[in-house]
Amino acid sequence: MKVICQIYRSSRDSGMYLYCRKDQGTTKVPEELMQRFGRAEPAMVLVLDENRKLANADISKVLQSLDEKGYYLQLPPLQQMDAEAAAVRSHNSKLESGR
Repeated sequence: MKVICQIYRSSRDSGMYLYCRKDQGTTKVPEELMQRFGRAEPAMVLVLDENRKLANADISKVLQSLDEKGYYLQLPPLQQMDAEAAAVRSHNSKLESGR
């Protein structure tokens, strides 16, 4: 699958980017996320496929998210780690409550 992707830079948070299908822009991005993201400043356009390497994102996750949701949110590295840690804590608390 090849996707022409418009990448937007957040006006509020450096290191936060939205990957969207170029032909859809930010129309699929939830309003709450757009409020948090701020003004979507066009950063670049890329053709994405399974063989493309991205500096700070897993191409398979980006393509899957574009296919399923119509966008992919790339968080700054520290925020990404915080989000992943919160997901692990949530999963662990569910395991503990099941004892």
